[in-house]
Amino acid sequence: MTAVWLMIAALCVGTVALKAAGPATLRGRRPSRRAMSVIALVAPAVLASLVLYQTFGDTPSGITVDARLVGLLVAGAAIALRAPVLVVVAAAALATALARAVA
Repeated sequence: MTAVWLMIAALCVGTVALKAAGPATLRGRRPSRRAMSVIALVAPAVLASLVLYQTFGDTPSGITVDARLVGLLVAGAAIALRAPVLVVVAAAALATALARAVA
């Protein structure tokens, strides 16, 4: 087994342990409304940070600006226009591909 597969297995075990920790610590109690509203904001915040990191953090020396920024801007505009998710993804992919073809 390679180091990559060992890391994947460790991450799987860690994910299951983290997911099981919530119900185990609550023991059937319901969290407060405020706690539930904070919990609901965690996933979008993590997703946004991952998108920004993958868009701008290509090199260890600093921020990278390339065709991915064009795709991110187009996706943001499509979301602002309330486009369906498939349209957002397709528009961002097309814009990124065109920006890479031009550059």
